[in-house]
Amino acid sequence: MDKSWMHKSRLSKDYELGVENFIKFGFSNTTSSYICCPCLKCGNCEKHSRKGVRDHLYVNMFDIHTCEDDDVGRVKEIIEVANEEYSKDPTGFEKLLIDAEKPLYEECKKYTKLSTLVKLYNLKVRYGWSDTSFSELLETLKEILPTTNKLPNSLKEFANAIECPECGQSRWKNVKDTNERRKQIPSKVIWYFPIIPRFKKLFRSIECAENLTWHSTKRINDGKLRHSVDSPAWKLVDMKWPDFGSEPRNLHLALSADGVNPHGDMSSKYSCWPVVMVIYNLPPWLCMKRKYMMLSMLISEPKQPGDDIGIYLAPLIEDLKLLWESGVECYDAYREEPFNLRSVLLWTINDFPAYGNLSGCCVKGYKACPICGDNTNSIRLKYGKKMAYLGHRRFLARNHLYRRQKKSFNGKKELDTIPEPLYGEDVYLKLKDLEFSRGKKNHKKQLMNRSTLLDIPGKSKDGLNARRDLVDLKLRPELAPISSEKKIFIPPACYTLTKDEKRCVLKTLSEIKVPEGYSSNIRNLVSMTDLKLNSLKSHDCHVLIQQLFPIAIRSVLPKHVRYAITRLCVFFNYVCNKVLDVQQLDKLEEDIVVTLCLFEKYFPPSFFTIMIHLTVHIVREVKLCGPIYLRWMYPFERFMKVIKNSVRNRYRPEGCIAESYLIEEAVEFCTDFLSGVDPIGLGTRKSQDHLDTSNIGRPLSMGVPFKPQQELLHQAHQYVLENTVDVQPYTE
Repeated sequence: MDKSWMHKSRLSKDYELGVENFIKFGFSNTTSSYICCPCLKCGNCEKHSRKGVRDHLYVNMFDIHTCEDDDVGRVKEIIEVANEEYSKDPTGFEKLLIDAEKPLYEECKKYTKLSTLVKLYNLKVRYGWSDTSFSELLETLKEILPTTNKLPNSLKEFANAIECPECGQSRWKNVKDTNERRKQIPSKVIWYFPIIPRFKKLFRSIECAENLTWHSTKRINDGKLRHSVDSPAWKLVDMKWPDFGSEPRNLHLALSADGVNPHGDMSSKYSCWPVVMVIYNLPPWLCMKRKYMMLSMLISEPKQPGDDIGIYLAPLIEDLKLLWESGVECYDAYREEPFNLRSVLLWTINDFPAYGNLSGCCVKGYKACPICGDNTNSIRLKYGKKMAYLGHRRFLARNHLYRRQKKSFNGKKELDTIPEPLYGEDVYLKLKDLEFSRGKKNHKKQLMNRSTLLDIPGKSKDGLNARRDLVDLKLRPELAPISSEKKIFIPPACYTLTKDEKRCVLKTLSEIKVPEGYSSNIRNLVSMTDLKLNSLKSHDCHVLIQQLFPIAIRSVLPKHVRYAITRLCVFFNYVCNKVLDVQQLDKLEEDIVVTLCLFEKYFPPSFFTIMIHLTVHIVREVKLCGPIYLRWMYPFERFMKVIKNSVRNRYRPEGCIAESYLIEEAVEFCTDFLSGVDPIGLGTRKSQDHLDTSNIGRPLSMGVPFKPQQELLHQAHQYVLENTVDVQPYTE
């Protein structure tokens, strides 16, 4: 039979007819309902049904075992897919065709020049090789290979060879200013990477196009919160705009913007603001992967954009409005049909200061809580010179015992009700007639203190001024500072650790062993000399408060204080789960309010910053938007680390980031069509195979025998019992 169709694009009609004729011929010569699958993955070693063979031939291609197998055929497909886009540059397109056909050297049958360049650059991008090391690698490979090889001599020649015509053009667009807007926009440089052509490219990959409908076809719908599609926010969009929700390929997006110092040092003089887009149509294990994080904008120059960030986002907003209102024509490679692609921006993901810039809400001062608004319960501490956000008893039930307690709190009964949050229409009506001034304003820098339990000088919230504030508020007279002729004595509080207790806690943390990749090396963060924790990153704090801290404080502190701290840790541990039971959220919301009330009983007012208060609203946000792990900042912070590593020229950091990201995106697009090449942002095939269910029977490494002491064994046994669900009724 004619085999010419095997060399053609899987998107072509000839390939489709060839596949159907092959399946018809194969099953006509057997009485079984299965035949050997000739795709690249199966290699005639596994049998499948008609549908299975057809799916494999479209996803994995045909294994034809010739000089044009594997990568050669797939590189041709890259060219064919890009034919329409590259038609504006026939010279560059012709060069790509020549490189796709040209073998690496005369007798090479597996690699062409283009496939070799793509694979080499894939390695460079994935492992962050420097330009110097990569140039030396090229020189070495040039000497090792036969003299007829077509490998470039230098990195510059290499970049010119791999650069496709579209990537060579400007991928950011200038803002088309009117005279009125030109007066408003400050003098900053905006690097904008258009999102529409990149969305189209995602749908040109069969695998990506299939994954982009996962939320509609493959998710588990059991009433629990597993994905953003289970959230009321997503369902509200589908209900209010049914024409949008009826098309599963329409994209649901989130936007993250945060400042980063591209120079990698601790200086805060230079701030670059990347704006990153993520897609929630994907499976939850892919949503926050580097491969699918789209850098859509870079706002450069030393100072932060502040409240003017909305002006800089104008080009991105224009494209988002186009995708929402009318959409764009797109081709689905999985279903092999064109369709009208639309998108909606569900929310933004930021730290709290950036949240204030993007939303226009006040995040400082007396009304810093964006949910409570004008009803924020706040006081300014006379001696600490800071704002304290107390009064969490009003979030309790009307008949709760704590509402009637006076001495343990502020000396008064709590009669206020839960503040009603403002809805979007209410906010609009309040702000529609107001005028806002633009431009930077001078703000006094406020320092945040931490490490209250360890009582670290200069970082504790339980200092002399905090005790004076207690006296001023007429709270806990037993903790009032005692003045003498030589110094002022601060009585230890119930939450203050002694030196022996500090050593016990830090020793426990230093000896904890966790699986590889679970967290950073906790032992390196512990200083037994100074009795404190050093150089904690945000994810380290996250792991400590969720998992490790309840273990470390089990034998220290009074029981009532330890109980309150453990309740807070258990709350964060549960609310950060990947699967949440909706029926348990109301109980969880009640528990965190009680926990904050317990903290008000034991900790000083200076402890209650706005970040402590915001925990009372976390469950509400989960109810509206779904699981937290799809909306937190950790993946974006790791992404910021990646783009910071691409800065080679400190004088032009944004240019380095833009050039590196564009090349990575081009290589990633080509990688989707090559076999045996690991994706840049999804880990290696080896790590994926390690998690494959087919490897369950693989033997584990040999264990090391260990005989614990009786006391340690008793503690472990008690810990297991206290954390076993079946034992809870007996404990209660």
